[in-house]
Amino acid sequence: MFFLRQLRKLKLPPRMLAQFYTAIIESILISSITVWYAGATVRDRLRLQRVVRAAEKVIGCRLPSIQDLYISRTRRCAGRITADPSHPGHGLFSPLPSGRRLWSIRTKTSRYMNSFFPSAIRLLNTSDKSLGHHVQQPVGLNERYTAFALTCTVDF
Repeated sequence: MFFLRQLRKLKLPPRMLAQFYTAIIESILISSITVWYAGATVRDRLRLQRVVRAAEKVIGCRLPSIQDLYISRTRRCAGRITADPSHPGHGLFSPLPSGRRLWSIRTKTSRYMNSFFPSAIRLLNTSDKSLGHHVQQPVGLNERYTAFALTCTVDF
């Protein structure tokens, strides 16, 4: 955050500040997010979201929340697993006979329930769109970054 504030003092445009945030701060915040987010406590998630809100205030535009980043990364990762039949986890993403949802993985411990595969299946099953759309075409990062970069037109 220090360097982001320094760049703002140098009167850089909001788009460049958003690019710096994406390249440096966001990459640190969400490293391995698909692994740790489902098991993180609410308090930890709020602390990370507080960093995003502080960056929004410095940059002057809306940024994707930690939860949005988790959802997009998890969908993308699940899409890659389902597209690759040689992946060891490919069999875990098997559809129900109706073809609209995935089989839930039965777990005995909350530690396993909050791991990647069960949480990814829950995420895909609770989405509004059909299963085929999520599994076949994962969400791309370029679309998400383009969407929030276009909103960064505020001048200081």
